[in-house]
Amino acid sequence: MHISGCILPVSVASKEGVKASEVDKWKQRLLALRNEIIAEGDVAIEPVRKDDAPAGGDEDAQPLVEMGQVIASKRNRARTDILLRVNRALARIENDPDGFGLCRQCEEPIGKRLQAMPYAEYCLECQQASDGTRIPDRRRHLLDFK
Repeated sequence: MHISGCILPVSVASKEGVKASEVDKWKQRLLALRNEIIAEGDVAIEPVRKDDAPAGGDEDAQPLVEMGQVIASKRNRARTDILLRVNRALARIENDPDGFGLCRQCEEPIGKRLQAMPYAEYCLECQQASDGTRIPDRRRHLLDFK
């Protein structure tokens, strides 16, 4: 998915969201993003079995097909999540245009994060606190399975 858009200014000087004169530009950017997501449609998930044989088939190809199904399913879920966030951002613009661009938790300006994700609801600090600390993944090696 390509997030198209131009660079729109974000107010970071005070506890105000996006300037009133810029709210319509952000709304148009969000509408364009929503239309782009809807126009792309869902990623097709191909069936595991393509033949009509009662048993057998290409057993070697099955894991690859299943992996493709998982990838397509994750992409579809991610797109649905972004579409939900875009719709919530549009609702925020409609219901509280002065509050658009402010963090929903601390009410500080979201700042440059809004440039990358116009549907962002939280500033970077609040989002990191919400996500929690991540433990770096440790890749397993063959010697781990003694």
